[in-house]
Amino acid sequence: MSASLLRRGLELLEPPGRAKVPPGLQRSRGGPRAAGAARRRKRAPEPGRNKATVKGRVVKSAIEEYHKKKLVNHLRENLQYMLKGRLVADKAVTEQVLAQNRGRKSKDQPPEKTEKRKPKGTVFTEEDFRKFEREYFGVP
Repeated sequence: MSASLLRRGLELLEPPGRAKVPPGLQRSRGGPRAAGAARRRKRAPEPGRNKATVKGRVVKSAIEEYHKKKLVNHLRENLQYMLKGRLVADKAVTEQVLAQNRGRKSKDQPPEKTEKRKPKGTVFTEEDFRKFEREYFGVP
């Protein structure tokens, strides 16, 4: 970014009550090295486009550049997008997809669910047990 563009941006951002520094208080460019610096600046002009002209140059506003690069929060649009499609797949299809994505190793396989067997009731009644006791043990 050139110094002139930087100055323009700073002028846009400075408060309106503040004015430029009066010419008497500005820093002077004099000193022992000023002559050498002036000689170094005067180089032979290079062939090609003259960079001193402003023809064809587009001035960019610092504020516009800032607004262009400012981060935008897309949370609301993303939530709307995610919530509008509420299609739920069939359970058989989801099981099939999960089975295809599982590995072949035994550690990747889910544990097999064994059905709990209900204890079956006894075939004998209390009367049969008493009868067996009397016959076997001889209890009256």
